[in-house]
Amino acid sequence: MERPGIIIGIHGLANKPPVDEKTRWWKAAIAEGLARNEDLADAEFAFEFVYWADLRYEMPLASDALDEPYRPYGGAGALPSEEDAPKLTGPDVLGIVYESIDRIEEATGVTLIDDLILEHRFDDLWHYHVEQGFARQVRSRLIERLEAFRDRRILLVAHSMGSVIAYDVLRLLEREAPSLRVEHLVTVGSPLGLAKVKLKIEAECGVARVPNNIRHWTNLADGNDIVAVTGALAEDFVPSDAGIEVVDHRVVNDYRRPTGEPNHHKSYGYLRTPEFSRIAAGFVIPAAWRACDAPVAGATLTP
Repeated sequence: MERPGIIIGIHGLANKPPVDEKTRWWKAAIAEGLARNEDLADAEFAFEFVYWADLRYEMPLASDALDEPYRPYGGAGALPSEEDAPKLTGPDVLGIVYESIDRIEEATGVTLIDDLILEHRFDDLWHYHVEQGFARQVRSRLIERLEAFRDRRILLVAHSMGSVIAYDVLRLLEREAPSLRVEHLVTVGSPLGLAKVKLKIEAECGVARVPNNIRHWTNLADGNDIVAVTGALAEDFVPSDAGIEVVDHRVVNDYRRPTGEPNHHKSYGYLRTPEFSRIAAGFVIPAAWRACDAPVAGATLTP
């Protein structure tokens, strides 16, 4: 019997709650999506979380400083899907404008706009690009987790800056561990479309393309997510040598803070979208394994 797959997540920008709490909330958001969108109540799945905020911040966010906890979506039934996404919004227009700037920056190699964005808005990503020691530490945490589960079908879900780390690691592993494979890479709220990021990829790895060690790459972006300012990635990354292409979906990130204010970049909203749930359903532990109480070594299961 084939061993069950495993979901490995990596977080994005900014300081985070303690690792145990952040892990629990990611699992809860995934489980909520599986229950509501795929009718998989009490689904069990192996999950590992790559946490790196402690490499940049002395202390995790305290409970009284958390203004964006995981909160289940109200009501019942399936959550909003890409068919429910608004047709055009202000941030979408910004994305169209940025796309023109992006092409100019990429063609000239002069990235003044992106430099300002990275240094003042995406501070962690700016440090990741300029501090080699920090970059090595962050990458090593993901590499260790992928190596530990290389005999499993891996769903790697990378949020925000985590998608940049995941991409860099996959291109690195192409050279250093060519037998390691990832079944499905899912990038959510990704800044991989920024000209500065693509130029860094080209400087380190060559042409920006789909990594050769993945079988699928799905990119999810909410049209109002200012981090995923370019939205789609298919035009930015050429197919892998095997012809694998990026598949883009414009989704609805429904996350709202306790105050009611929306955050269309929040990881929890992406993790419970129908588009992600559809993929995650393929990594739920089969009933045959659960009936036999077969152990899933090294991984945690949803409650």
